[in-house]
Amino acid sequence: MVSESFVHACAGGAGGLVAMTATYPLMGISTRAAVDQSKNPGESLVKAITTVIAKEGITGLYDGLSSSLIGIGVTNFVYYFFFEAMREFILTSKRITRSSKAKLGALTTTESILSGLVAGITTALISNPIWVINTRQTVRVSQKDTTGANKVVARKSFLQTLHHIVEKDGVRALWKGIGPALVLVTNPVLQYTAFEQLKNWLVNIRQVSRSNTPAAAKPLLSDLDFFWLGALSKLIATSITYPQIVIKSRQQAMSNESSRDRKKVNVWSAMTEVVHNEGVGGLYRGISSKLLQSILTAAILFASKERIYKMTKAVLVHV
Repeated sequence: MVSESFVHACAGGAGGLVAMTATYPLMGISTRAAVDQSKNPGESLVKAITTVIAKEGITGLYDGLSSSLIGIGVTNFVYYFFFEAMREFILTSKRITRSSKAKLGALTTTESILSGLVAGITTALISNPIWVINTRQTVRVSQKDTTGANKVVARKSFLQTLHHIVEKDGVRALWKGIGPALVLVTNPVLQYTAFEQLKNWLVNIRQVSRSNTPAAAKPLLSDLDFFWLGALSKLIATSITYPQIVIKSRQQAMSNESSRDRKKVNVWSAMTEVVHNEGVGGLYRGISSKLLQSILTAAILFASKERIYKMTKAVLVHV
């Protein structure tokens, strides 16, 4: 018998692939804007997209897509596996300790946070190398030559980029930005906690409504419900944690050679440095495209993940 955690993990990974493919150009624009350390105001989203297309063609919007798909697949699989495993552990404990009084299927806010922390920390440690590769692929499109002019750098594949990083900077470079990445564990924690509580609130409303009407065969929550619940929960999480996304992207984009003259700084020092050099706005570079991409990705992910989960369960019943 396949475990519920594994089915959720597979559905989450597949849903992530669908969502990332649909919204990747927005992620690429956001990443480029985040690592831009100039004091010039950022371009509008439309201008940034047209600039990339003019310089690199349509394919420029998809630089790093392969590594991003690997990253989102691994990230979602690991996160959902550990989140659902923790969820099942907590609910099982509640059944044992409170028997029939346990509210099956629903986590409290504290329980959601605990499950999210365990899943998030595990995911960050495992998937960080993939996101380092993705960031390098996304932002290393041009470099200045000896005359100061920009020259196009040949795009490297996932394995070529991995080899280049390890050869030039060492294996430890694959965990660049792990500090802010661990801080960013709060993003999915906030997202899934908000999602769980909003979902529980909506389910309770629907149950009360149905108790006053004849029984209906329709499920309590539709695909559209999961879509907007995912969008709203991600909006809350990303709005709060975006400065850490900027810090992580900059650390991951930097090679050892470009950062060797800089002293090691912690997350707080990195944030104050950005504010000192670029103002508070520097911590929010690319936030418009990131919010749009994150909200759409989360909405598509939750809707498709739930649909894939139900389809997978239906198939397993007949196997």
